[in-house]
Amino acid sequence: MKKSKNPFFNFVYSIYIWIQPILDPLKIISVIWKYPGFLKDLIIYSKVSGAEKISLLDVQPCFGEKTKIARFDAHYFYQDIWAAREIFASKTERHVDVGSRIDFVGFLSSFTKVIFVDIRPLEIALPDFKCIKSDITSLPFPDNSVSSLSCLHVAEHIGLGRYGDNLDPSGTKKACRELTRVLTKDGNLYFSLPVGKPRLCFNAHRIHSPNQILQYFDSLKLVEFSAIDDKGVFRENIDINALKNENYACGLFWFKKYN
Repeated sequence: MKKSKNPFFNFVYSIYIWIQPILDPLKIISVIWKYPGFLKDLIIYSKVSGAEKISLLDVQPCFGEKTKIARFDAHYFYQDIWAAREIFASKTERHVDVGSRIDFVGFLSSFTKVIFVDIRPLEIALPDFKCIKSDITSLPFPDNSVSSLSCLHVAEHIGLGRYGDNLDPSGTKKACRELTRVLTKDGNLYFSLPVGKPRLCFNAHRIHSPNQILQYFDSLKLVEFSAIDDKGVFRENIDINALKNENYACGLFWFKKYN
């Protein structure tokens, strides 16, 4: 969220951010008025011929889903499509992912062998899928050994302790250096994180300028820069400076290592 010019608003918002994990006043306000409609539906349904018996212990109010259009998280939706499309087109026989969404890496295993690396091990059994517990700042691969690599919406969290990692102001930069180290010559790296005006939102994430990321991967060649902007619009093959003034966009970087 962008800072307001109103100091009082900024103060109130900062208090809200602090208490939101244990008590979300905005969520309470947004749903409390929906209970009458829920109770009306419950009563009507219970009187319909053939309706199942409803136990009060099984009543589970669900709100926020009677929308005119389907809602989705634009960052994750478009980035996963973008990366999966490129990985599929590359026809790689083995792909390594570091910390991306579980659904994403699961889908990848339907067309290639996947090694998933995460600080929190994933205990599942799937053909062509292997999970390795490891830290992104110390990956369990030799130098120049991974030809197809992805890390989506992960590096912005490194060093903030949110996922049990060590506190480190250089966490994102170190993660980028380690991804560079393991990538083989002619290898592909598909990378994403929030971009815009640089700032730290502790302990949620960092936001970097696109040019900061180019500096972190200074030994790699940028093949493509695409993004999801603040309006949720997927923009492909755009100029690296197009989103430098965004608040919380998602930069999609495709890099190759040529030396």
